Amino acid sequence: MSGDGSILAGLIVYLVVMLTIGLLCARHMRSLDDYVLGGRRLGPWVSAISERASGESAWFLLGLPGAAYGLGLTEYWSVIGIAGGILASWTFIAVPLRRETARMGALTLPDYLEARFNDRSRILRIVSMVAILLFYTAYVSAQLAGGSKILNATFGIEPGYGLLIGALVVVGYTLLGGFLAVAWTDLIQGLLMTAVAVVLPIAGIIAVGGPSALIEKLAVRGPDYLSMSGGQVGSGFFLGVVVGGMAWGLGYLGQPHLLMRYMAIRKTSELPKGGLIAMCWTLVSYWGAPLIGLVGVVVLGPNLADPEQVMPLLAVALMPGWIAGVMIAGATAAMMSSADSQLLVASSTLIEDIYVKLLGGGKRPGRLVFYSRLATIAVGAVALGLAYHAMRTQSSLIDSTVSYAWTGLGASFGPPLVFALWWKGTTRQGALVGMIGGMISTVAWKNMASLQDLLDIKAAAVLISALLVWTVSLLTRKSS
Repeated sequence: MSGDGSILAGLIVYLVVMLTIGLLCARHMRSLDDYVLGGRRLGPWVSAISERASGESAWFLLGLPGAAYGLGLTEYWSVIGIAGGILASWTFIAVPLRRETARMGALTLPDYLEARFNDRSRILRIVSMVAILLFYTAYVSAQLAGGSKILNATFGIEPGYGLLIGALVVVGYTLLGGFLAVAWTDLIQGLLMTAVAVVLPIAGIIAVGGPSALIEKLAVRGPDYLSMSGGQVGSGFFLGVVVGGMAWGLGYLGQPHLLMRYMAIRKTSELPKGGLIAMCWTLVSYWGAPLIGLVGVVVLGPNLADPEQVMPLLAVALMPGWIAGVMIAGATAAMMSSADSQLLVASSTLIEDIYVKLLGGGKRPGRLVFYSRLATIAVGAVALGLAYHAMRTQSSLIDSTVSYAWTGLGASFGPPLVFALWWKGTTRQGALVGMIGGMISTVAWKNMASLQDLLDIKAAAVLISALLVWTVSLLTRKSS
């Protein structure tokens, strides 16, 4: 079999396995609880690896290596911040959120916030829905763009067709099997992503002659490329490089598609074990993703037209056909493992939060599952349209789109959730203003270059949201 044929065969087998899991899990979809949270019966291994896989997205094996390809060692500040954010989320959010949502019978994050603050006006739910639908459609579109880049770099498939193929597969197994299909496919995809992040950079280092040879060949890019400061000094180094990179970790406190994993585990007592597994995955996997970009500079040259294609191009350059196929399946897994979870959160918002809770829709379990599947198709179609538009306007950078959506969700939900779980003085007004402030500041920072020069968007939006929650809660405690 030719090289391209071997790669394609490996990728097709992988995609068929994912769809098969969706079909098998479809038999267990009897209620909205099953579709949204898998009946709260995940074990710690599935919960942890699924949470990690869905948290990393196409950014993990496309955006991050592409950024390291262009910027060098400074991208490891992002890795440090991400590891800290994952640890903080499992330590401070997982247990109290699982305990409280089970006690309240909450299936979604808007469910919890409304119950926590006894919000009879439903305004918290409405604002939550706006944030989820706004940022998750952008997020899913970035994942589909990632799948398109993989297929284009590997097989020369026209990007529009690549978008459609990715959308059909992800939407297909998500609407069939719901949360169980998402969780079990994410387990497989998370392990595959780890294998790629470990094996590919090691193979690349061996191919270029070892670590010393790699460093020597990268040195021609200049001293800043191999410096953790990136040539910046003073406030430019601290605010631009350190804070800008480490601020990725702040977003982990408010991502609904990750928080669902805590809510879905079968026992609260199993969460510490899940957290340990998640941190082990992080420490093993994350050192290699930026290194893929660094190795790519030496193996592929410094002038790739699209740096975010460095991972699949490197796999094809270094590996036999079928192994390259498995690795490209790993990059596809990074896209699919996030897109499926994000589709599920958005569809559950449309059905649980809008149709059932706001509109008082019928509660027949089978009918709600059917409607949830229709909602999954609708969200997938909108995301596909956004991704196609971004591709046509040459603005489909995964790194920037993921950063925007990640920040919007983290700023909208992170501070209100942390305060709600850990400070009894948090008020409904404080949570509401914090959520709105997080959304507005994210959109403002995204569209105003002067603000981006002042402070990184990921840090600024979360900081503004936290200050608003705290200040407004202090001002409204007596009235609440």
